[in-house]
Amino acid sequence: MADKKVVFVAFAIEDERQRDFLKGQSLHPRAPYEFIDMSVKTAYESEWKDKVRTRIKRSDGVIVLVSKNSLTSAGQKWEVACAKEEHKKIRGIWAYSDDRTNLEGVTTYTWSDNNISNFIDSL
Repeated sequence: MADKKVVFVAFAIEDERQRDFLKGQSLHPRAPYEFIDMSVKTAYESEWKDKVRTRIKRSDGVIVLVSKNSLTSAGQKWEVACAKEEHKKIRGIWAYSDDRTNLEGVTTYTWSDNNISNFIDSL
């Protein structure tokens, strides 16, 4: 089997359960990837930002779980900006079927195995 891809997951803390669902998909034995997240309650400590940047640098790409909560999540916005600074491929995935929030600068797709696996395969 090919090396596992490392995917950083950026999400608003309010969407932690959706992150858990996404992470659950990576536990499937055929899934050639692993997810990394750095969820914390406060996103302003420089130590947290240093750790996140290191993990984003080590990642093959970044999945952004997009919801209405993304618009007010300073931590998630910083993670997306950091991923762009590090020139990582980014794929937005809508966290909920009834929420089509537009997060500026992030191209977002519906949550489906194809949309997630095609992104990971492209890394």
